[in-house]
Amino acid sequence: MRILPFPRARGVPAWRPVGLACAWLASGSAQAGSPMVVDDAGIVEPGHCQLETWVQRARSGTEVWALPACNFGRGVELTVGGATFAARGARIDSGVLVQAKTTLRPLDDAGWGLALAVGGVRHVNAGTTDAYDYVPATLSLAGDALLIHANLGWVREGGSHRDRLSWGLGSEWQWHQRTSLLAETFGQSAGRPSWQVGVRHWLLPQRLQLDATCGDRLGGGAGQRWVAIGLRWLPKPWRSG
Repeated sequence: MRILPFPRARGVPAWRPVGLACAWLASGSAQAGSPMVVDDAGIVEPGHCQLETWVQRARSGTEVWALPACNFGRGVELTVGGATFAARGARIDSGVLVQAKTTLRPLDDAGWGLALAVGGVRHVNAGTTDAYDYVPATLSLAGDALLIHANLGWVREGGSHRDRLSWGLGSEWQWHQRTSLLAETFGQSAGRPSWQVGVRHWLLPQRLQLDATCGDRLGGGAGQRWVAIGLRWLPKPWRSG
């Protein structure tokens, strides 16, 4: 779930946490996140980090994202990253994101988990900051072969001082040992919802993951469609425990 400064008419959703994505949208911007917009209830283990980076292409222009995250202990995953958006006509926007996420209930043998994330995005060109929070829940079925994710959150626009509700529903189906199929829908209290489908594949098991997605806003037409491709890198832990 995230936020950013790209004009709604020029950008379309990217990937990951619906709060962030809908915050982007609420502020009149493209959504952001990776690899999908709807978040799960997990965080990286203590002493571990990950890097999610991706490129999204639409008729309006190109987004480039980089979101490194680490768990330094105390059950909190901290993300500090950002994005740039290059529109046709050489217009360039950028934003910086900071987010903290913690687990409220680990996804265990009971088959479900719950987390909480809070964050903000600084819109560099506009000079404003949006705030958001959201609660991601995950339900595991068929021995983790099928994961259902639901997100509910809030977005506060720094420019207009408006508050909006954000939501999302997504799924991951393990089609093969290394490959999963993805589908989701997400939106906010105002405006049309969006959808996205894709595939996720481990190039190196538990180390390097490839994601490819395509999506659209419902009723948006060809001008609102997008495709994206990204990588998720999980380096070796910098400390144990």
